[in-house]
Amino acid sequence: MAHEVDQSFLALPLRALADAALARARALGAEHADFRLERVRDASLRLRDARPSGASDSTDLGYAVRVVHGGAWGFASGVDLTMDAAARVAGQAVAMAKLSAKVSEAAGSDERVSLADEPVHADREWVSAYDLDPFDVPEEEKTALLAEWSARLLRADGVAHADASLHFVHENKFYADTAGTVTTQQRVRLHPQLTAVAVDATTGEFDSMRTLAPPVGRGWEYLTGTGWDWDGELERIPGLLAEKMRAPSVRAGTYDMVVDPSNLWLTIHESIGHATELDRALGYEAAYAGTSFATFDRLGTLKYGSEIMNVTGDRTAEHGLSTIGYDDEGVAGQSWDLIKDGRLVGYQLDRRIARLTGFERSNGCAYADSPSHVPVQRMANVSLRPDPGGLATEDLIGGVDRGIYVVGDRSWSIDMQRYNFQFTQQRAYAIRNGRLAGQLRDVAYQGITPEFWGSMEKVGGPSTYVLGGAFNCGKAQPGQVAAVSHGCPSALFRGVNILNTAREGGR
Repeated sequence: MAHEVDQSFLALPLRALADAALARARALGAEHADFRLERVRDASLRLRDARPSGASDSTDLGYAVRVVHGGAWGFASGVDLTMDAAARVAGQAVAMAKLSAKVSEAAGSDERVSLADEPVHADREWVSAYDLDPFDVPEEEKTALLAEWSARLLRADGVAHADASLHFVHENKFYADTAGTVTTQQRVRLHPQLTAVAVDATTGEFDSMRTLAPPVGRGWEYLTGTGWDWDGELERIPGLLAEKMRAPSVRAGTYDMVVDPSNLWLTIHESIGHATELDRALGYEAAYAGTSFATFDRLGTLKYGSEIMNVTGDRTAEHGLSTIGYDDEGVAGQSWDLIKDGRLVGYQLDRRIARLTGFERSNGCAYADSPSHVPVQRMANVSLRPDPGGLATEDLIGGVDRGIYVVGDRSWSIDMQRYNFQFTQQRAYAIRNGRLAGQLRDVAYQGITPEFWGSMEKVGGPSTYVLGGAFNCGKAQPGQVAAVSHGCPSALFRGVNILNTAREGGR
């Protein structure tokens, strides 16, 4: 269902505020200026054992002016929706740029901020793909559905507790710059999640099983049958959890491994997504787990993985959490290659980093998580492409004599270069002679990024492809949070190092 931008947002003095701010920035000699007004409504519901345990609903409304003046950045933000206030904020941004230029000069830096060219996008509107805005659904109805699902889990044998949550966001954004680009956008996204907990009354041991449904750029229809089989998953969880509680502990060693997309998306996020942010690879960004081994001098030569590895950055994928019409620098959403036939061929860019490193154009990766924050280079939907003629997951498993099949994400750890990592999962299965042979506990897989991806022997076909992701990707200082999706098929890896987490933890 196609939607239009909310009239309540369009009724705000968007153009007048932008005109006042940009005119003031020009008058003060800015080489570039952009204005961004946002209204972000963010809400959540939480239930414990089918009873409400918390709720939140907040709206962040404000605007920001960013300038390039004297070859330096300046930024300021405000909330007063008057023309005089917008002009004053623009003046503050220019004053900040002048101060930044003095600091750079005192430090002996001659680096000047310059932005890659971008075509002018005048008077463009874009709305994400959804049917029913979750904010249009009464809170009682949302709570009742989560309570009914929780009660369904609690009625099953062996389930001691059930947690349920729903996080949903409605984001409006207006952008204008001195080049003439003017865009108005609206996005909806949500993340439902249920967790069943089992407790062994004799030993006190406990474990959990969480739904695999990913967060999505959809509306309320996602919870009522569009895009996910909730009834089927809720029916399976208690039995899977009971099996997990009885499962033997894994024997550490080297195994072949089939990774389900519900787990592999997170490995992509940590070992490819962050590693191919060019600001991180250049050392301009080191917050939230450091820089990157995939340095700029290795573009075109770094063997990132096996020849069947093809990874794209994508700001256009339908229902993707990082999908946009235009980024926070007025750059149109695009799709491009990051890894081609196993080699590093691209990065994620904003306009400044693109110009600094010789790229003709940004690929639209600038984003700020609120009107009070400056845009920073943020992750696109980074996805591993399926093999058009690839196998189904069960056929990938059928090609393994002794191995492990992992499903669902849980915990992760990665070093300061995005190089050495380990991941756990919701559940792991032994594979013997091409068949699943029951669940295992205490499983973690460990790898070094190019070695792990180099061991990928097969990727599944389009039928195995799932768009996973997260609401809470962190970056920058002060910290910002962004939602991002990662699509991938199932994949077969040979000779992966498997750890026993209980023994590693000294238990």
